[in-house]
Amino acid sequence: MFKLLKTWMTPLAILLLGSNAFIVAQEIKQTPLNVHVERAFPAISVERPIFITHAGDKTGRLFVGSQFGTIYVMPNDENVEAAEVFLDITDRVMYKDQENEEGLLGVAFHPNFKNNGELFLYYTSKKESHLSTISRFRVDPKNPNRALADSEEIIWTLKQPFWNHNGGTILFGPDGFLYVGLGDGGKGNDPLLSGQDLSTWFGKILRIDVDRKDEGKAYAIPADNPFVNQPNAKPEIFAYGFRNIWRMAFDAKTNAFFVADVGQDLWEEINVVEKGGNYGWSLREGKHDFKNQAQKAPTPTIDPIFDYPHNETWGKSITGGQVYYGTKVPSLAGAYLYGDYVSGKLWALRYDPKSGEVTANQQIIWPPSLPIVTFGEDENGEVYFTTVTSGGRIYKFVEGLKP
Repeated sequence: MFKLLKTWMTPLAILLLGSNAFIVAQEIKQTPLNVHVERAFPAISVERPIFITHAGDKTGRLFVGSQFGTIYVMPNDENVEAAEVFLDITDRVMYKDQENEEGLLGVAFHPNFKNNGELFLYYTSKKESHLSTISRFRVDPKNPNRALADSEEIIWTLKQPFWNHNGGTILFGPDGFLYVGLGDGGKGNDPLLSGQDLSTWFGKILRIDVDRKDEGKAYAIPADNPFVNQPNAKPEIFAYGFRNIWRMAFDAKTNAFFVADVGQDLWEEINVVEKGGNYGWSLREGKHDFKNQAQKAPTPTIDPIFDYPHNETWGKSITGGQVYYGTKVPSLAGAYLYGDYVSGKLWALRYDPKSGEVTANQQIIWPPSLPIVTFGEDENGEVYFTTVTSGGRIYKFVEGLKP
């Protein structure tokens, strides 16, 4: 018989001794952290603050995006009284409260932004219904605090079948390529069976080169993308088997690629993604079988490093975060910070890339427990998160329990 030592542990090693089997497990540390949350930049409110980031240009500026289509810029100063409009494309961004997975969803500043002034946006276009768009914009050479709305160069578009599961995270990897996180197309139960279908972009992470252009494209396909030479497969695909990616991040020291995937019925998950990997949807939800088991997987599926159930203790919709490498909160050093949109809870997860195991998942207690929309970081590695309540606020982490 099997003897379960404790729930919520790392993957189990089974040692067979005669007719009995014993489960040997490494315990995951779960004690709450000696960390609290405070509002950052208390004078600043942004309606539906969908991202917060920096430009990597050593100016220290922070950029906050509204889902309606405006990006604001401000100094990284707790006493800042107002933020300037950096870019306003509300005239071309579609957002409706009843279809709130559309709008301006992501931004990525070019790794060489300091010299070329390029940034990239992922948004839902007004040109036609449910049209996801990635475009290049350029900063005003006369004003570093203003990007030019009329400089738009459309890089890529995708007609979505439904309004939900748009994904929306775009970011540059350590290799200099642009990564794009997409959902399965929407609705429920993966009706198009997109997750395991390599002939579609839905349910995938894409990887493209925005510094070159292949014939007929406004970007190039990296030669080492995993499905470049596979018939009937989209060459842009880097990894697949996702339902609705809501935030991706690279570990700045280990390059581990953290991807949070929002579940449907029972499970939320965190993946560490590798090139060519199949992360299960819609054959799997978290580490568990899903309904679409009659569908065939092109390659073996890879389980997430961590999943949690839909309940009052945890929540129902993961918001992926960042790995903390700031200096103000030593208790969080090297931890992957994430939260849940529904429960408003926060955790710090520790992952050992050598063993491939999670060693800790500790809650950060904060009384408001407001809906957590997104995470971001400044140039110093300090991590922030935003909520949509009270006009849209930014929060930070602080060492020690709240006085």
